[in-house]
Amino acid sequence: MDLLNTLVEKGLRRELPSREEALAVLATSDDELLDVVAAAGKVRRQWFGRRVKLNYLVNLKSGLCPEDCSYCSQRLGSKAEILKYTWLKPDEASRAAAAGVAGGAKRVCLVASGRGPTDRDVERVGRTIEAIKEENEGVEVCACLGLLSDGQAERLKDAGADAYNHNLNTSEATYAGITKTHTYADRVDTVQKAHAAGLSACSGLIAGMGETDEDLVDVVYALRELDSDSVPVNFLIPFEGTPLAKEWNLTPQRCLRILAMVRFVCPDVEVRIAGGREVHLRSMQPLALNIANSIFLGDYLTSEGQAGQADLDMIADAGFEVEGAGTTTLPKHRADALAAAGATGGCGTASSAGCGSEASSGCGPHGEEGGGCGPCGGHAAPAATAAAAAAAPSVPTASDARTDLVAVRRRGAGTDLAPNA
Repeated sequence: MDLLNTLVEKGLRRELPSREEALAVLATSDDELLDVVAAAGKVRRQWFGRRVKLNYLVNLKSGLCPEDCSYCSQRLGSKAEILKYTWLKPDEASRAAAAGVAGGAKRVCLVASGRGPTDRDVERVGRTIEAIKEENEGVEVCACLGLLSDGQAERLKDAGADAYNHNLNTSEATYAGITKTHTYADRVDTVQKAHAAGLSACSGLIAGMGETDEDLVDVVYALRELDSDSVPVNFLIPFEGTPLAKEWNLTPQRCLRILAMVRFVCPDVEVRIAGGREVHLRSMQPLALNIANSIFLGDYLTSEGQAGQADLDMIADAGFEVEGAGTTTLPKHRADALAAAGATGGCGTASSAGCGSEASSGCGPHGEEGGGCGPCGGHAAPAATAAAAAAAPSVPTASDARTDLVAVRRRGAGTDLAPNA
């Protein structure tokens, strides 16, 4: 179809599609779905080949958050029966990270619930970053600690952080309906602070909170303007005990269209399938690898993902390969610009040209993350069986919700049980 041919041509040139074109992707029919995936796959392969980057989450501090994000199982007043613990020690976090690295993870994401770190927290995380890098040569570390104050991004970079995650989560127009304790502008400011410090900016969204197609396009265009190097796409896990517990609005087909739209708008950035992929994509997860070039390995912050080996088998069976530590994830033009920004102490605010531009410098919403932190990856749950996926209605409703798919994490960091890596 002419739309897809146009989007492929623009993606190969890193040219921004029109809003109407982005909305049209979300409006395509199920009969057109494989054509949409194939078109997005052409753009993905142009910039990332058949490589899949693996990321691993370490929840440094779980629960106990003062923020009121409606999607989050760690929120103020949450009744979700999640693990709650205060800061892991640097050696504990390093051991947890090593499990993911042993499974093939190239990046470790250090997440802490809360509005934002104190200076003491930044020092603590800095020691954790140093401990992880001492034990795991070449590993990337992304910090996700919430809203940053002046100077904190620079201190994290000096401690060895490579990236900072802070998701926009949803459109500016609807943000106040999701969270009251901080603003959309607060989140934008933190992403810009990370950029200015020369950190790789990781910022994404969460789908499935009742937003419109226009909201989805708005947030993805905002992410392009902020020039995020990595865009995690999370799919809401409606945890019992949170205000969005009944919001079961996604189908596998809808998820694939959202991922394709993100790829067309941000063609040359790391598009990561994050929290909720096992629940909402289910048996269509391998198809999504044709669009996205990055996933989380194993478990998430407060819920369980599929076994790490199952992720590795899925990648191999789909004809993709795990990205090695010696390979640069970003295309050369983005990697060079990021290196230059880091060498000069940062690029200031993001280029208005956006994530697909020549001038580009380049961890929400998440199914249930902590307060202001918008941690990269959200929280996923175990995959549905093929039989359950086949039996599920094409448009789920709250009464059809498969709450049995949402499994709270009881292993890994903060527990005595081995992680699912």
